[in-house]
Amino acid sequence: MVTSYITRTASFSAAHRLHSTKLTDEENAATYGKCNHPHFHGHNYKLEITVKGKIDPVTGMVMNMVDLKNCIETAVMNPLDHRNLDLDVEYFEHNPSTVENLAVFIWNNFNEHFRKQFAYKTSTARLYKVKIYETEHNSVEYLGEDDD
Repeated sequence: MVTSYITRTASFSAAHRLHSTKLTDEENAATYGKCNHPHFHGHNYKLEITVKGKIDPVTGMVMNMVDLKNCIETAVMNPLDHRNLDLDVEYFEHNPSTVENLAVFIWNNFNEHFRKQFAYKTSTARLYKVKIYETEHNSVEYLGEDDD
């Protein structure tokens, strides 16, 4: 069987404040600048989720794109779209809501939902990459790797 990578995009809007509880107010202001504004700011994020797997010889698919869309809806859109990341998402109570940490959150949440709801439908598909555009100039890719 041939390996292929499929990608689905989605967009969501969310507010946040770049702020670390491990820094003083002065250090936060120096580190994050205007993004540390106490009344938050927002982004229209663009997300790409890439799944890797073998192309099924019967269906011709790595996985059904409708299943991928539904998993993104459950794991990403429902908890993040039109939310304040710092106030509404428990993960960001302990982690600064940087786009890097947002990519890790999405990876973990997507992977959990994917394994529970869709992995049984395909024997080889697995999450390969999360890419988030915070702005048209800034993006982060996360491949589930930990350097620890």
